[in-house]
Amino acid sequence: MTTDAPPAPPEQHAPAYVYVLATKDLRGVRTYVGWTSDPARRLAEHNSGTKKGARSTRGALWTLVHLERCADRKAAMSREWYLKKDQTFRRKLRASFAGGGCDGAHNLLSAITQR
Repeated sequence: MTTDAPPAPPEQHAPAYVYVLATKDLRGVRTYVGWTSDPARRLAEHNSGTKKGARSTRGALWTLVHLERCADRKAAMSREWYLKKDQTFRRKLRASFAGGGCDGAHNLLSAITQR
């Protein structure tokens, strides 16, 4: 008989992030909205072309154009749903990306990964 304790549940209030990626291809500028607990890892997965990236993001080089920190997973999932529906916001991000003006998200990602 073992007395091993069950594994601890994941922290309920760990920060999570909502992100928007953009790419430019023959179809024009496309965006992708998602959530994660590790933005740098998730961006690398999308750009790797493997099964870890969403199917719709495979085969393109994606750039982080928007990043928001949320209190927890539930809040991030809710915000992701909202941003997927907010076409005005995504249209503005596409226009900014096409014009080369999306450096703010990269700066935020750099600050997060240096912690």
